[in-house]
Amino acid sequence: MLQHVWERAAQARYLTQVVIATDDERIAAAARGFGAPVRMTRSDHLSGTDRAAEVASSEKADVVVNIQGDEPLIEPAAIDAAVLALVSDPEIPMATLKKRIEIPDELTNPNVVKVITDRFDNAIYFSRSMIPYLRDDAGAAHYKHIGLYVYRRDFLLAYPDLPVGPLEQAERLEQLRAIENGHRIRVVETDYESLGVDTPADLERVEKLFQAEVKAFEKHDG
Repeated sequence: MLQHVWERAAQARYLTQVVIATDDERIAAAARGFGAPVRMTRSDHLSGTDRAAEVASSEKADVVVNIQGDEPLIEPAAIDAAVLALVSDPEIPMATLKKRIEIPDELTNPNVVKVITDRFDNAIYFSRSMIPYLRDDAGAAHYKHIGLYVYRRDFLLAYPDLPVGPLEQAERLEQLRAIENGHRIRVVETDYESLGVDTPADLERVEKLFQAEVKAFEKHDG
């Protein structure tokens, strides 16, 4: 699974280097086994953002992308879209992705994080609850957050020292730290359907989708 994530991320046009950051020697050994660069980090990080900040402190990249290691079907085009959103607006310190919710059950699933944005595509709030609440069935769309982050290096390095506010504590969502401290997050809409692997059932689902994708490619290539 990790190899699939790494290989797909490496296909993104606007990434100059893809490294795997971990505090687990087993993950590091697996990554080195398929030729991926590895950065060992401390084991006391509270979030992926904190881990990314440690790695960024020893790298010279102006923009850093944090890609979850449990999304083997991540689309390179989705990564590029998030990167371009940050590059095109020098006033924005952080960017991420959203996907329109099409499965009704996801609206009430707390493991599916929802996001609402303003007219300028900046995040207003992220929540495990359904937002917005449709009091009069006004027809507002619901979007889920895709957990991929793009940061300006200086902002990322300062992130671990930002105060953790009550909203982040309540929702257990690290991206709320930026909003609670007055920083904007640009949110780009994508068609990419996030498929994180957190359970054996998730793994089985992704394996079937991956096999179907391979067969479709072979048919097209043949």
